[in-house]
Amino acid sequence: EVQLVESGGGLVQAGGSLRLSCAASGFTFDDYVIGWFRQAPGKEREGVSCISSSDGSTYYADSVKGRFTISSDNAKNTVYLQMNSLKPEDTAVYYCAAASTYYSGSYVYPDPYVYWGQGTQVTVSS
Repeated sequence: EVQLVESGGGLVQAGGSLRLSCAASGFTFDDYVIGWFRQAPGKEREGVSCISSSDGSTYYADSVKGRFTISSDNAKNTVYLQMNSLKPEDTAVYYCAAASTYYSGSYVYPDPYVYWGQGTQVTVSS
């Protein structure tokens, strides 16, 4: 059974930090791009960051560059999102997802992601 389980969300004050984890099981980790998405009330689901487990290449949305860092531990089948200098506008439900590396389009959008976690709430207070 394929599973992605997010953890690490919570309530933090502006300027604080959180570290999200995405633990994957039931599929070959190296064959997928792992992405982090977030969705705030009234907003579309937004691609935050992604990483290719095979070559380590990464992507960051402009809104989080310099503040968030994605990393992976292939031995643990886990991807992390270190979030620093958090802002109230970072408040959202954060989802991790897995997409095939063979997709020819953009990984910014959710279309190629076939496996999704249930999400973890991140709330940043002002």
